[in-house]
Amino acid sequence: MTTNLLDFDLDGLAAFCEQLGEKRFRATQLFRWIHQRGATDFEQMTDLAKSLRSKLAGKAHIQALTVLSRHDSADGTIKWLFDVGAGDVIETVFIPEADRGTLCISSQAGCAVGCRFCSTGHQGFSRNLSTAEITAQLWFAEHFLRQHLGKQERVISNVVMMGMGEPLQNYAQLLPALRVMLDDHAYGLSRRRVTVSTSGVVPMIDRLGQDCPVALAVSLHAPDDTLRDNLVPLNRKYPIAELLQACARYQVFAPRDFITFEYCMLDGVNDQPEHARQLVALMRQHAVDGLSCKFNLIPFNPFPASGLTRSAMPQVLAFAKILLDAGIVTTVRKTRGDDIDAACGQLAGDVQDRTDVQKRMATQRQGMLAGIKVVVAPASQP
Repeated sequence: MTTNLLDFDLDGLAAFCEQLGEKRFRATQLFRWIHQRGATDFEQMTDLAKSLRSKLAGKAHIQALTVLSRHDSADGTIKWLFDVGAGDVIETVFIPEADRGTLCISSQAGCAVGCRFCSTGHQGFSRNLSTAEITAQLWFAEHFLRQHLGKQERVISNVVMMGMGEPLQNYAQLLPALRVMLDDHAYGLSRRRVTVSTSGVVPMIDRLGQDCPVALAVSLHAPDDTLRDNLVPLNRKYPIAELLQACARYQVFAPRDFITFEYCMLDGVNDQPEHARQLVALMRQHAVDGLSCKFNLIPFNPFPASGLTRSAMPQVLAFAKILLDAGIVTTVRKTRGDDIDAACGQLAGDVQDRTDVQKRMATQRQGMLAGIKVVVAPASQP
């Protein structure tokens, strides 16, 4: 069985090449071919010695994920559904803006945290993704978009680990993938432009600060433990005080001078003026530990199983004003891709029945075997 080279950061690839009797600079050349040029055929890698290409052909491969479908939003957002085997699927979302291109990447098939307002959590947890499966989302999207948009330069400028799953519960596979994203021989992304979003796995926040400090976003969603216990079950293990202390420790190493707190606005649940005033008091309390914050208020994207509804925009703006008047930087997230279920909290919302997914995958494979291209995405796609 051959090795998927998307599983390696540069140090890992160098160790693999050393096993083949090759020096580190060969790994750097190979790394560039894979990530900067999107090559999959070793024979294309013309500056590698023929002997190395022969070795690689027998021991390694570069394997992308199988695309089950692609959906294009009216606002330019693109969502891909990828097959990761055994009936499991993941979703990846590209969000274009005037000054950036952001890719939202999944870290797990499903999610074990089970936040009440998140459709992904209602699907349950299947398994962690491998480093290759995490990296492959960026690898595929970057090189697809260059071709799709007719560009030679880099298209994706920002990566957010905000797709399916809790990234810090898959730390061992996440860390090499982050290093690939940051490596100048691969995607060369700034630490400020790679964000890991967590529901609050305190020990792993500390580890990330030591190993690979990138931008951090924390799903807070409540100003007190009683409410957060109900919305974010992980809070029962790592309550708010412990979480905010970890955030203050992380900020010492973070590439930005603030931690982003995400707050999903739920009508009549966590969106009252008193909740906003409690947040102000909470942040002032932890400012003495050196914690500086920014709040991102997120309009809830409803789904039937949640039993929750979206806060009205006047309520959201009134909530934001209380935070802003207290000197807390606050933004209201613009909903993108909700017409294709690609907005925050919606990922995998259309994959309720895994049996149905397995049937669609089987149909696609049968079509390929028969030499027929079966397109699950909208017919308007090229």
